Amino acid sequence: MIGCDCADDTARLEHRTLLTLLAINGVMFLAEAVVGWIAESTALLADSLDMLADATVYGLAMYAVRRSSKAQQAAASISGVLQIALGIGVLAEIMRRAIFGSEPTSLLMVGTGCIALVANLICLRLISKHRDGGAHMRASWIFSKNDVIANTGVIIAGVLVVTLGSRVPDLVVGSIVAVIVVRGGLQICRNARIE
Repeated sequence: MIGCDCADDTARLEHRTLLTLLAINGVMFLAEAVVGWIAESTALLADSLDMLADATVYGLAMYAVRRSSKAQQAAASISGVLQIALGIGVLAEIMRRAIFGSEPTSLLMVGTGCIALVANLICLRLISKHRDGGAHMRASWIFSKNDVIANTGVIIAGVLVVTLGSRVPDLVVGSIVAVIVVRGGLQICRNARIE
């Protein structure tokens, strides 16, 4: 096709998608962090930090759009390392709360988890069109997919907290979300190295 600059069109579309994902995750990070702190929920705090990691990843991926494959790999690797560090930080907070105690508020957990799930389903739908792109876009796809799993876990934890009258489900789900975050970071680093 004469006059077709498909690479530029793809880069523009990726950039616009990543900007939308960045905005959604930035807003959800702030909302979940505030509500997680008020609700004393490790699951919500873990999920909020996952949203922060995602927002950072989308920012790095936006940088990588229109750049070389090497720059895309570097952005993906940095994203993976950041995700691993945040996951380890959340695990430390969970241990602190397990030792010193917390009283999670299940209604806030379930409500915020539902809102976050809707936000992440929107993100997953947007990024699914680009999941076979460069390392930076595949990293974004992995983050969005893991987020849907994490949000479902937060909702289940909130229901179990009220049903069982125990904070243990919150601590368990918070730990699972943190492990998913670390595992996703390792997968992204591995994919970036292979590419």
